[in-house]
Amino acid sequence: MEINDCSAIVTGGGSGLGEATVRKLTAMGARCTIFDIKEEPAKKLAEELGKGTNYVVGDVSNPDDCQRAVDQAAEGGKLRIAVNCAGIGWIGRVINRDNSPHDLKSFQFIQNVNLIGTFNVMTRASSAIAQTEPQEDGSRGVVVNTASVAAFEGQIGQLAYSASKGAIVGMTVPASRDLAVSGIRVCAIAPGLFDTPLLGLLPEPQKEALGQSVLFPKRLGKPSEYADLVAFIVSCDYLNGEVIRLDGGIRMPPK
Repeated sequence: MEINDCSAIVTGGGSGLGEATVRKLTAMGARCTIFDIKEEPAKKLAEELGKGTNYVVGDVSNPDDCQRAVDQAAEGGKLRIAVNCAGIGWIGRVINRDNSPHDLKSFQFIQNVNLIGTFNVMTRASSAIAQTEPQEDGSRGVVVNTASVAAFEGQIGQLAYSASKGAIVGMTVPASRDLAVSGIRVCAIAPGLFDTPLLGLLPEPQKEALGQSVLFPKRLGKPSEYADLVAFIVSCDYLNGEVIRLDGGIRMPPK
């Protein structure tokens, strides 16, 4: 699918993997709508990039906010790309050190942002994409969701996070089957250890140690590498219903 002259919505587009994706798609001629809960970075990026780049401030767990963002991205009838990067982490064991159970509200909060947020945008964006004119091969667009290697090798304390990312993996095939009739493809990327703002809070020696745990190359992933894979998925029409690990070959240890 040709990226040039398409519209795209990118959740979490104001920083990290989302920001890199917005930069990549914009450079390839897409009109990007940044959907982020933080206004300052989203506004700053939109003003920097120009070229029709715009932003919507909202919460992916709020269906109304998601519909508002999709409506803005779909203005002009060219929305063909949806990329879900918004997500948060959490640490909490099944039972705590005092043997008390994992807090339910914390578990639900992670599912609301990571899983329900992905569901909200995927369903609403797909509805808009399905109304675009099909291309010559019947293709209308593509959805790229963000899972994690934690979906497969969740570490100690990642119960809630791994559950949310595992569910995103689980949605990939049925979503691609549901949307095939509309000419919409669905894939997911499962990143490993990436140099995002979250890891940016760690001291440099600790970041280097994490990088050394990667099989090869022994470093943290670059957000631009995630964005490159998004662009490839969008461009490669035969890639559908697939979860792609982007992790330097790492297999996460228990802790």
